[in-house]
Amino acid sequence: MRWFHFLAVGALSLTLTACTTSPTGRQQFTLASDAQLNQMGAQAFDQYQQDLPTVGGATHRYAQCVAEAIVSALPAEQQRAQDWQIRVFESEQANAFALPGGYMGINTGLLNVARTQDQLAAVIGHEIGHVLARHANERVSTQTATQIGLSVLSSVSGMQGSGGQQMMGALGLGAQYGVLLPFSRRHESEADVIGLWLMADAGFDPRASVALWQNMEAAGGTRPPAWMSTHPSQGQRMAGLQANMPEAVARFERARQAGRTPNCPRP
Repeated sequence: MRWFHFLAVGALSLTLTACTTSPTGRQQFTLASDAQLNQMGAQAFDQYQQDLPTVGGATHRYAQCVAEAIVSALPAEQQRAQDWQIRVFESEQANAFALPGGYMGINTGLLNVARTQDQLAAVIGHEIGHVLARHANERVSTQTATQIGLSVLSSVSGMQGSGGQQMMGALGLGAQYGVLLPFSRRHESEADVIGLWLMADAGFDPRASVALWQNMEAAGGTRPPAWMSTHPSQGQRMAGLQANMPEAVARFERARQAGRTPNCPRP
């Protein structure tokens, strides 16, 4: 099993040379260039705007007001590090996204669920949390390392026949459900917590985040089990938010005392 020892040592070396820390203090594995990912994020954002109709006017000003209030509460270096932009896209799906580089989008359908500026701040704070935590870099790095590991295993173990292909398929499923999907759920949970802090620091009431997910739950729909989903269940998300609520409320109260009282008129 010398090949396995070699693979393990190589993986350990990669981990040691690509270890960073997220805003919550979690150790991360990042191999990709942030500059390159930011450029790809800008290109994808441009493509989104070409492919999907955007909404301007009061609706865009509303989303931009909330986003700017959160970004303005960030440390100066984090404000400058990204090209923070947000667009509203015409779509009934209650969805939002964030891309490397600080490019964000929300769908008009989400505004039917996020009914107040504080609830919208929970969504936008969550998306900014993904960017600050470099989750895109981490996902790309993890997927790359997983594919390399499976390729090396296939080569050195001689899994070339039909039986080997079946075994590699099973290993691929193991990687999907054992590594990649849980990793994504971890990102979502972490972005929830970071977003909770960010919205509170900006003067938005963090308790609205729980109301948002109650609205999401009421909007409903059939969902896969949490272990097969890229997102935690709504119950898990609300429990995580509640567990971090005392600190968030304290941050919110400090922000209000410092004069941060955002007022973003809903159209």
